[in-house]
Amino acid sequence: MTFLKLGIFAVLAVVGAIAIAVFVTRASLPDYGELQSSPNGQMIRVHAADGTVIVSLGPSYGEWIPYNRIPHSMIDAMVAVEDRRYYMHIGVDPIGIARSGWVRVQRGHWAQGGSTITQQIARNIFLTNTRTFGRKFREMILAMAMERKFSKEQILELYLNRVYFGGGAYGIDAASRRFFGHPADRLSLEEAAIVAGLVKAPSNYSPTADAQAAIARARIVIETMRESGKITAEQAAKADPASVKLAPEPKQNSVRYFTDWALAQLDELIDETSEPIDVWTTLDLSMQRAADAAIRANTPGNAQAALVSLDRDGAVRAMVGGKDYVSSIYNRATQAQRQPGSAFKLFVYLAALEAGVKPEDAVVDEPVTIDGWSPRNSNGKFAGPIDIRTAFAFSINTVAAKLGLQVGFPTIADMARRFGITTPVDTHPSMVLGTSDVRLLDMTRAFAAVNNKGIAVVPFGIVKVTGPKNSVLYEHEVDDSRVLVAPWVTAQMTDLLQTAVNTGTGRAAQIGRPVAGKTGTTSSNKDGWFLGFSSGLTTGVWMGRDDARRVPGLAGGRAPAEAFRDFMVKAVAKRPVEQFDTEVTLPDYQLEPDDEARQDPRHPRPHAEPEGRHGDGGHRPRGPGDEGRQGRVQSRESRHRACAGRQGVIRAREAQGEHHRDHRVPREGAAL
Repeated sequence: MTFLKLGIFAVLAVVGAIAIAVFVTRASLPDYGELQSSPNGQMIRVHAADGTVIVSLGPSYGEWIPYNRIPHSMIDAMVAVEDRRYYMHIGVDPIGIARSGWVRVQRGHWAQGGSTITQQIARNIFLTNTRTFGRKFREMILAMAMERKFSKEQILELYLNRVYFGGGAYGIDAASRRFFGHPADRLSLEEAAIVAGLVKAPSNYSPTADAQAAIARARIVIETMRESGKITAEQAAKADPASVKLAPEPKQNSVRYFTDWALAQLDELIDETSEPIDVWTTLDLSMQRAADAAIRANTPGNAQAALVSLDRDGAVRAMVGGKDYVSSIYNRATQAQRQPGSAFKLFVYLAALEAGVKPEDAVVDEPVTIDGWSPRNSNGKFAGPIDIRTAFAFSINTVAAKLGLQVGFPTIADMARRFGITTPVDTHPSMVLGTSDVRLLDMTRAFAAVNNKGIAVVPFGIVKVTGPKNSVLYEHEVDDSRVLVAPWVTAQMTDLLQTAVNTGTGRAAQIGRPVAGKTGTTSSNKDGWFLGFSSGLTTGVWMGRDDARRVPGLAGGRAPAEAFRDFMVKAVAKRPVEQFDTEVTLPDYQLEPDDEARQDPRHPRPHAEPEGRHGDGGHRPRGPGDEGRQGRVQSRESRHRACAGRQGVIRAREAQGEHHRDHRVPREGAAL
């Protein structure tokens, strides 16, 4: 009898101790609102321009779904498969514990858990997964305390919004969006069964990792629901988990070049936060696909490639940093520094035009030596008398050297820096041929500024950043206040760039609408470039090897220009055709005396008409000496220069190794 009394006393003492522990724990539990808003780890969702989620980083929590919005099938499925006696126990299920212990005795190891839904959420929020009796005891105390403080509905709501379902998804809304592409309040019976089946082993039953295992597990959940009376036999028979359509897996290839570049800027845009954020970007998915296809189709097999495309406001619409992100995360569009070759002549001619040089000015392609440096064209020939437009179109190296000497090499370096080149630019004479290393993004930015009539273009990838409840943490504002050169300079530069595509080294970049651009090829064919713009979109392409070894046959007017063409044909297909503004209104101090005398201020001089259609389907400015060119009242001397220009085109083609009727891509002067 004494032993019985002692036993009863001991039991009462244990129960009392447990009750006290539960009471004390209940008092220390956070309020329900705190439990709702305390996720572990930050989630970042990155959206494309159309709102599509392209990358999710960190744990994903989705939207908090209140109990009254959770589908009944989701609640029933979870209770049936995880805790059948949920509505009957006090947080701990003695029957479940006994069953788990019996299985342990039979099999010799723990094969079946006895934790209730309340215990699971207590462990999820407050404890770790360490398998010790001490942790299990604390878990039970916490579960009973939670049952005393919160209702069954609140605990279920907490559980369904916080439990881990695999794939980085915490909570049913994140899981529903991750696997099915829609919010959790639209879950069907079959989808709810798949989600409920994940809790046991998220990695084993993930529908994206093993669809058949997920379907088989879902069928077990449906049968369990039938056995527990949650659904009828007819409903169970009709349910077909195999018919569920899974959301497509987000592609983790070239888009990651863009997201890696854009997300690195977050620290400068917003204050540090641990809350989930949504990053809304400029990336156009259709253009990104077109960029991928263009790079894959045109890059030589032993070379790498990069492409970046900017809208007129600087928004990055597409970015490819290499042929395959999985094999190489090195972003050649933003990180690689390579010699641009003749593409650097953009800055040479901008400096010359700003100094008063005109596209019709006569110049001679002839041997020249500057401080012991003697540039030559790729085949060693010289075209003789030509004009500036022809020299640029055929990328004549000697003329670029002469212009550099005329305007000053430091002036050209300053022009490059003014247009956004952030890498060091040397001032040796050979710099006019692109011997200073540059980044593709910087070069594309410079061409975009020409397209933007001389107003600076700053590339950006993030439009806005939002936090909880769509609060705006950052919103991009375009700054168009910085003018780099006068509009008449970029109008003349666009004239030259357009001619390079229509009749010069960039003919492979023609797309059936006005295009202006420039090729670039370095010595020994180590690098090939093409940069240009059309219909408000500026695109740069680079190709070469990471080890800077020679790529046989690589030239800016070939593979890079062809990749540009393949991309731009698709990228601008839905944009209106835009004629280039190459009309030039020079300041008064640039007017020649006879021109100035002929101009009546009451009757302004007529501007150039839009370019006519070219026979091959492209658009080009009228050639040197065309009688139809308007916008310039030519003096007798200028007409003589134009005649020399016509002959210069023929000589330039011959000097570059092609007959004037041969439509092969002409070779440009190599940077030697």
